[in-house]
Amino acid sequence: MTAQRKLHFNLFLHDTGHHEASWRLPESDPNALLDLEYHQRLARIAEEAKFDSLFLADAPALFGDVGRRPQGGIEPTILLTALAVTTSRIGLIATASTSYNEPYNLARRLSSVDWISAGRAGWNIVTTAGEAAARNFGLEEQPLHSARYARASEFLEVATKLWDSWEDGAIIADKESGVHADAEQVHPIRHRGEHFSVEGPLNSPRSPQGYPLLVQAGSSESGKDFAARWAEAIFTAQPTIEEAQAFYADVKRRAIANGRDPEHLKVLPGLVPVIGDTEAEARELDAELDRLIAPEYARAQLAKTLGLEPEQLPLDKPLPENLPGEDSIEGAKSRYTLIVDLARREHLTVRELIGRLGGGRGHRTFAGTALQVADTIQHWFETGAADGFNIMPAVLPSGLEVFVATVLPILRERGLFRTEYEGTTLREHYGLPRPANQHSLAAVG
Repeated sequence: MTAQRKLHFNLFLHDTGHHEASWRLPESDPNALLDLEYHQRLARIAEEAKFDSLFLADAPALFGDVGRRPQGGIEPTILLTALAVTTSRIGLIATASTSYNEPYNLARRLSSVDWISAGRAGWNIVTTAGEAAARNFGLEEQPLHSARYARASEFLEVATKLWDSWEDGAIIADKESGVHADAEQVHPIRHRGEHFSVEGPLNSPRSPQGYPLLVQAGSSESGKDFAARWAEAIFTAQPTIEEAQAFYADVKRRAIANGRDPEHLKVLPGLVPVIGDTEAEARELDAELDRLIAPEYARAQLAKTLGLEPEQLPLDKPLPENLPGEDSIEGAKSRYTLIVDLARREHLTVRELIGRLGGGRGHRTFAGTALQVADTIQHWFETGAADGFNIMPAVLPSGLEVFVATVLPILRERGLFRTEYEGTTLREHYGLPRPANQHSLAAVG
């Protein structure tokens, strides 16, 4: 008998919650971004609930208006090392940019997290849009979208070569003979490419998972092509089930075209659940948060995403008709299209659009009872829209605690989510194989 397919859940940690105004609630701590104990508490809650993983976003620049919302925080790979010693089973995923890192240093850092966590590390691969980041690295303007993805692809080639530069059997540790490692199984990579020249090998043996789980979040055409080649999990923003089903089918087809098993590419749309004892209570909680949004600040952020000036977006009028197409956008292409499509499809004014984006920046926001949230999750899961979800509580920690206490029991009763961890590594949680070493494959070939 074939085992029942199970949901995968990742917890997206985001300061006081994913709603734009969550930090203004009386119970929220505006300094949570810098509070290690706060992050450790959330990690323990998610691990006790048997989440597959948790995830930390990041950008190498200060985005947004620091006068209106908490910004910045602890660098994710460093924070994950602290979370690794607080937890023992949950996967730990950090965001790092291929545009503003070098392969050797980042490969070593992520391999170290995998060793420290005993095989629970993951890397959310981003190419980083925005001129603010570019200027922090000596550039006058951001690299073109196509150039960022070309660099990212070569970056992954180098990183995987480095992670495989030690074969799994390289360490012998034979005290009697005095041989610690078989030097024939430790390989320089001698990579010479358009963007990188790296000799290798890595100065660290192959880590418990072979290398960290590879996660990607871009949904542009370039992003989907990149994911089909490299990603093992995709965090994506899909506001409707129809869009989610189309995206899911598309990336699975692209994975097959790259010679991959589509089951080895897990698709996890973002979900912002706002849960109440009744639907009316949930909607009131959602409305209470929306009332705390500072519209002028939110309009400025929206204008930046759309490449406009704030005065071009009157709050009580729809988006301008003459917006450029996605092809002309060099920033976050897929997020631009998502926002414009949402506004056009639902005939939203700028003020209404700000309210819709305030809860999850374009991710699926759902206000309802625990049963309604569970039904929505199951429907998406069983109709080809998702392999699981990137859970983005509107308010932390309360939104996570309510989801764990009320939604997960329903899904467990239906046999859709684990009651215990069955493996110890992040790859095992996602049902993914440990990658074979390139040198072992070459020897077999």
